Amino acid sequence: MNVTIPIFRLKRDARRLARDKGVPLHATLDLVARQASFAHWSLLAAEHARQRPSARVLQQMQAGDLVLLGARPGQGKTMLGLELCGAALSADRRSVFLSLEWTQAEVTHRFAEVGVDVAQAQGLRVDTSDAICADHIIAALGDAPRGSVAVVDYLQILDQDRRLPPLATQVAALAAFAQHSGVILVLIAQIDRDFAAEAGPPDWGDVRLPNPVDLDLFNRAVFLHDGAVRVVARA
Repeated sequence: MNVTIPIFRLKRDARRLARDKGVPLHATLDLVARQASFAHWSLLAAEHARQRPSARVLQQMQAGDLVLLGARPGQGKTMLGLELCGAALSADRRSVFLSLEWTQAEVTHRFAEVGVDVAQAQGLRVDTSDAICADHIIAALGDAPRGSVAVVDYLQILDQDRRLPPLATQVAALAAFAQHSGVILVLIAQIDRDFAAEAGPPDWGDVRLPNPVDLDLFNRAVFLHDGAVRVVARA
């Protein structure tokens, strides 16, 4: 049975129901799943994971790539980042998820939603340090084998500590490290609020850049919108 509605919308509906009804989220997740013809949320999530494009997207990435993963809020970009880590683990590759947005507990919970048990996963590292920046990322990945996958959440706040180098300098350092090490670095990125949604998934020109960054440093991008996923490689 196919999951025809994007899962981020189903989760949003479940959270709204839980808030409105004052009941636990797991109960409304199961309710939403039953409305989609699944007995439990876990069954819906498993089917969604089977259908998700993370494995296909990962296959289009090459060792040493610096990848931008962009979408507007609520479109599932961070979940796809988690799923890319899961797809790497399934392919016996090391993966690292670094977040300046979520706590360790939140990341663990979100990984569980995509079928990854952080406590049991071999080859997975989660880093939620406030010190995350280019130098921190490079140090954390210093021993990562070629082809490992690291997802950073997210691009636009890597320089939120003004004592750190400018964002452009950090991205250049990450691009050089990826090329030298063969690690695939995926940077989750925000998209401008004035993005014209009716045109389909966003593009390079829609990336929100409060501070200048040379987007030519990225080898490819993954753009999401309304359930559609588009992978774009630099010419």
